[in-house]
Amino acid sequence: MKQQRHGKRLMSDMNVVPYIDVMLVLLIIFMITAPLVTQGVKVELPEAPSKPIDNEQQEPVTVSVDQSGAIYFDWGGARGDAAKPIDEETLQARVAAFHKNQPEASIYVRGDRAVDYGRVVEVMTLLQQAGVDKVGLLSTPVSGTR
Repeated sequence: MKQQRHGKRLMSDMNVVPYIDVMLVLLIIFMITAPLVTQGVKVELPEAPSKPIDNEQQEPVTVSVDQSGAIYFDWGGARGDAAKPIDEETLQARVAAFHKNQPEASIYVRGDRAVDYGRVVEVMTLLQQAGVDKVGLLSTPVSGTR
């Protein structure tokens, strides 16, 4: 007489549902935290019909002037300090040190539309005194143009 074995058959497929759940949770976490990681100074740039800047090899270096006239220096190596205002002497020292290491790099000035134009010119003069040859002004493209 033949005996039949009534056992469970081994399953060779891998259950990926837990991995999908983990990936969805990570996606939600990154979607929530990504805007928070972006640091910088809130500056409302003036609108102007201008061309977008070319993407450089390096991260752009910006000097921001907010509504009150405070100065902020932002570059890839100083992310933690980008949200702290600095005085004029500190700006010149940081820009001079940066320019010494990367003399071909351009520095962009982000001036708030409400700040006095004279303050933006003062900042550009400080950059020139620090030895920077290439200074650009950033603006927002006019609505409806690209």
